[in-house]
Amino acid sequence: MRYKLRLFIVILVAHALVAVFIWSWFINGDITEQPRVLAFAASNLRKFESDKSKDITFKEIPCNINGEYNISCRKESDEIYLPFTFIKKYFEVYGKLVEKDGSEIFNWSHSYANYYSVKRKYDPRGIFTHFQTYKVEERERVKCISASEGVPLSTQWDPKGYYYPTQIAQFGLSHYSKAILEPELVKRVLEDGEDNQANWIVSHVSSIKRDVDDDADSQVLCFDTAENKPIMLHINDTLPILSFDLKLNPKGSNEFVVEVKNIVEKLTYYLHYDCNGEHINVSGDDIYYGLICNGRENWYKLSRDIFIDVQKGVMLKTKTKPKFQRSSLKIFSIQLKGKGCVDNVTLASNNHMTQFYLTVNWLLKHQDETTGGWVNPVTRKMAGSLLLKPGWYSAMGQGHALSVLARAYYISDKNTKYLEAARKALGPFKVLSKNHGVLAMYMHELHWYEEYPTDPPTFVLNGFIYSLIGLYDFHTLATVDYSHEPYMLYVQGMTSLKKLLLAFDTGSGTTYDLRHMSLGIAPKLARWDYHATHINQLLLLSSIDKDPLFSNTAKRWIGYMSGKRASHN
Repeated sequence: MRYKLRLFIVILVAHALVAVFIWSWFINGDITEQPRVLAFAASNLRKFESDKSKDITFKEIPCNINGEYNISCRKESDEIYLPFTFIKKYFEVYGKLVEKDGSEIFNWSHSYANYYSVKRKYDPRGIFTHFQTYKVEERERVKCISASEGVPLSTQWDPKGYYYPTQIAQFGLSHYSKAILEPELVKRVLEDGEDNQANWIVSHVSSIKRDVDDDADSQVLCFDTAENKPIMLHINDTLPILSFDLKLNPKGSNEFVVEVKNIVEKLTYYLHYDCNGEHINVSGDDIYYGLICNGRENWYKLSRDIFIDVQKGVMLKTKTKPKFQRSSLKIFSIQLKGKGCVDNVTLASNNHMTQFYLTVNWLLKHQDETTGGWVNPVTRKMAGSLLLKPGWYSAMGQGHALSVLARAYYISDKNTKYLEAARKALGPFKVLSKNHGVLAMYMHELHWYEEYPTDPPTFVLNGFIYSLIGLYDFHTLATVDYSHEPYMLYVQGMTSLKKLLLAFDTGSGTTYDLRHMSLGIAPKLARWDYHATHINQLLLLSSIDKDPLFSNTAKRWIGYMSGKRASHN
């Protein structure tokens, strides 16, 4: 009661002062009193706020949680306050203190993920969904970018590293999308053996010569150095992409070395590219990327993101992701050691299309000629006791590959080798999971393409939709001779999706799959980033299929991300 009385008196005084000021201004036309009057009112309000804060008292009390355990809470009058650290963990919500306009505020969010609005109809010629935001190579579960293949090496289910077709295709689709959106490439040729010849520093016991190489079909620079007397080229440049063609004598210690300086932390790293065959190895400041030379002098085309190569080396050594930025690194020099040849040494601002084509080449090289699939060479533990043994195919990986190959066909001179590979890739879509395909049947009626083809099936949602997008990309960009079969598979899948989509809706989020229906076990709720992926996929599908099911469901699922829930009885 005393608190309310004081509040009433302060407000009354403030109103009276304002009334006096206005009356004085009208009678005398004198505005000089305004600052003094307002300052007096503000001073009293600040004093009241200060007094008010002194009256607030908190009492520490225990809060009993469901009769199971106690946590420390605070009581103020009739209000109870729980620590946010408990609320965050218990309800899986998120929040943090931030400073705004000189004051601290607490930002609360029900979800940590974001979704991307679709402003126009999805076009397979353009960016792939929202993959322009993906940084596949920076993921902690990517061990490195292979020197021999130029694509990511995954550690998701095997720390030794393996080629994961789904991730490799995502790598290519990400760089294709970035190539469309990012500024024009800045490129600087350092050495091509002909028009551009660099000023290499050569000791009297080492030698270089520029001559025509039959395999390269051009003039190249060949080197032969004495031990510990490398041939050197000073660069001192911040362009992050170093590309070069390299042929090494597979016998002895022969290598292409890049000296990289961290200009912020005053550290130096040495990137070695040689014939040791090991994907990545670290010794002190030396980071080794091995080419698989197989005892032969072969030409290799390398395009290396120096930041990623240093980052992965440091991660391998320290087991933590380094905090330095791209702008911290500068290529200081190139060193040629032993015996070999180089050509087309260039620096560039990005190499998105090169990385896209490295992905395309990997898919063409490693596709199974008989089945048309790309093998996953690791064991994958699934729901319950389900197990996928090495050699399984994934509908998501097959679908992503279709999206890559369709784009490769579109931007090439309509080279049908990409369509032929895509047509072969349809094979697993027509074979049941138990027979080494990716096809599952729901209730013996609805076709479902399995990301993880177990028996019984689990019906993963996001992987299935990605496979549909791949089928759509293929049938949209292909010629008539190739488009009918992917279209029929796409229609079958879309029919199933429309009938089963709402089975993934929990009323407050989504499930990752339908294991609770096919296996009779507890459901697996989708994390918020997967839930956001579901939304992004539905928004994309709503741009190419006008069935309101997709747009209405996406809208409801967006609401779940801000805490909205389905009504109850």
